[in-house]
Amino acid sequence: MRFDVLTLFPEIFAGFTGQSLLAKAIERGLIDVRLHNIRDWTDDKHHTVDDRPFGGGPGMVLKVEPVVECVEEVRRRDDDPGHLVMLTPQGRTLNQAIVEELAGHRRIALLCGRYEGFDERIRVLLEPDEISMGDFILNGGEVAAMAVIESVSRLIPGVLGDEDSSVSDSFSGPERLLEFAQYTRPREYRGLEVPPVLLGGDHQAIARWRKEDSRQRTRCRRDDLLK
Repeated sequence: MRFDVLTLFPEIFAGFTGQSLLAKAIERGLIDVRLHNIRDWTDDKHHTVDDRPFGGGPGMVLKVEPVVECVEEVRRRDDDPGHLVMLTPQGRTLNQAIVEELAGHRRIALLCGRYEGFDERIRVLLEPDEISMGDFILNGGEVAAMAVIESVSRLIPGVLGDEDSSVSDSFSGPERLLEFAQYTRPREYRGLEVPPVLLGGDHQAIARWRKEDSRQRTRCRRDDLLK
């Protein structure tokens, strides 16, 4: 899986791509993360990527020329132009079903916004898949891009140590419920004990307990998922 990140701040990704499971996946060639600085597609000495909005108002807006030309050239660098994602609060809200959909692509280009957002002509010309992290605002699309990379990478074979890990995650599997409660040693801590069923070795009973606990947690915390 290849991710092309188009951003004004590629340095933000140094620590993210150099740690933990993602770093190991990159080292093993399972994941390829390539960073592209949108400023490289400007044509003035100040590398101007934003300007004041027509009609007035606060803040600055990302200019159409450098963004469009950056996206077009990066996508042309491979036989597969990839799936273009614009990270914007106006997109469809990311969930596990969308993550699974994205994992079906060989290459994903992630376009990160900043300031007051994109010149509308960027969206019209590029026709991206617009994706949001939820009903809140970030300073830019970089954190959102990291969320997409990490959530999609978990579904790439070989990235996780145990391939079954992602199957039992919250929002995964056929029912898409919250994950059941997990426990490890010690058996007792400050009067709180591990449920006896998990200690008995009866795998069918454990499976029944986990399924019921998952449904109960979902009913109490996210009953919208049951609908």
